[in-house]
Amino acid sequence: MKYTIDKHEKYSIISLEDSKLDSSIAPNVKSEFITLFQSGTKNLILDLTKVKYVDSSGLSSILVANRLSSEVKGYLVLVGTTDHVLKLITISKLDSVLNLIPTIEEAIDAIFLAELEKDLHSGTE
Repeated sequence: MKYTIDKHEKYSIISLEDSKLDSSIAPNVKSEFITLFQSGTKNLILDLTKVKYVDSSGLSSILVANRLSSEVKGYLVLVGTTDHVLKLITISKLDSVLNLIPTIEEAIDAIFLAELEKDLHSGTE
């Protein structure tokens, strides 16, 4: 499994370098997500620009990241979804569950906005 991780104060970016997110690498991807969230990551950007194919185990690993980010009141964003990957997400009705944003820059903006909203809501309670 080839990937890069770029950690920042408010978020981390995982860029998958493989063209397939399938059963051959999904367990490793899940493990990496778990490790990231255990080490304090709350907001995660998953860059799927190079991923051309995802199967059910790949979707499952993405849902694990979504659950982990929710548990820590964080935000998961998928960026760079190709037509095939987007089609599978839509068919699976996960487009209403997952945050799909076209670019990393827009994803960073969305994370900062979500953090601001969270701060505002915690200040009014």
